Amino acid sequence: MGVVVPLEDDRNRSQNAISALQALVKPDMDAVDEFIRDRMLSDVPMIPDLANHLINSGGKRLRPMITIAAARLCGYGGLDHVKLAAAVEFMHTATLLHDDVVDESNLRRGQETARKVWGNQASVLVGDFLLGRAFKLMVETRSLRALEILSNAAAVIAEGEVMQLAAAKDTSTTEDAYLRVISAKTAALFSAAAEVGAVIAAKSGDEELALESYGRNLGIAFQLVDDALDYSGRAATLGKNVGDDFREGKITLPVVLAFRRGKAEERAFWQRTLQAGEQKEGDLETALELMKCHAALDDTINRARHYAAMAKDALAIFPDCAFRSALIDLADFCVSRSY
Repeated sequence: MGVVVPLEDDRNRSQNAISALQALVKPDMDAVDEFIRDRMLSDVPMIPDLANHLINSGGKRLRPMITIAAARLCGYGGLDHVKLAAAVEFMHTATLLHDDVVDESNLRRGQETARKVWGNQASVLVGDFLLGRAFKLMVETRSLRALEILSNAAAVIAEGEVMQLAAAKDTSTTEDAYLRVISAKTAALFSAAAEVGAVIAAKSGDEELALESYGRNLGIAFQLVDDALDYSGRAATLGKNVGDDFREGKITLPVVLAFRRGKAEERAFWQRTLQAGEQKEGDLETALELMKCHAALDDTINRARHYAAMAKDALAIFPDCAFRSALIDLADFCVSRSY
């Protein structure tokens, strides 16, 4: 499983990549943070309390940083990219709130989920509030194209959630079906976050398509790595317990590959533990051994590298500059990260 957890040099390069992007976009991200704090205000005290619980829980804010970097890459010099970046973060936060309710998750980024603290109903409703705030910010930019892209992403993300729900605990899920789910559930927002950067800079055609492709492929790579890390990362760096996906019966690519490549008795193991939900002491260790035996984690990471490479290739049409380099390095970060 060594390919999944990088060596120290890889870990340092990974951190340097994200640090370089953070430094480049810091002035704009400070403005994004200000918008977020302002637009979370409400006369209903639970709303900002619950939203702050998640927004301030240590996420790297990759998606809004992508919007900022994409806009700057396209030469944008105004302020509306800040509003779009804040809208993207609100959308992402809303999906996390809804996800935790659907998945019945109790831990995210090392702390109790909002649903655990305030309950499912409050989490869903505050998620809806944040979506409303996101759309208000989009309208303020007066860009119908940006509104179209982000509103479509919101619908696609919901479709992805429903697809995942329909396929829950189904060990017959194919790799193609899994990729359709993560393309909708995760990659759609990465794609939209990058694409609106070109739109707000009044770029169309090749630049818009290139950034859409960059975000989409980056998002797929990001989710593939996340799914591998759940079985191989450390709880302290993941912010959750190793094997949470296994305990929740989630069918992710490492499971799909191990199931397809396994013998009849191995498939019976996956059907018992994930499909029937009958788990016992030592089952997680068995799952890890089967994944190692069939190179399921290594191959998941190799697929992530493939999508990250396509993301980087999509940026080839842009002139070399600090923002282009930072976005390329971000693709490497998404694959090499161990946290």
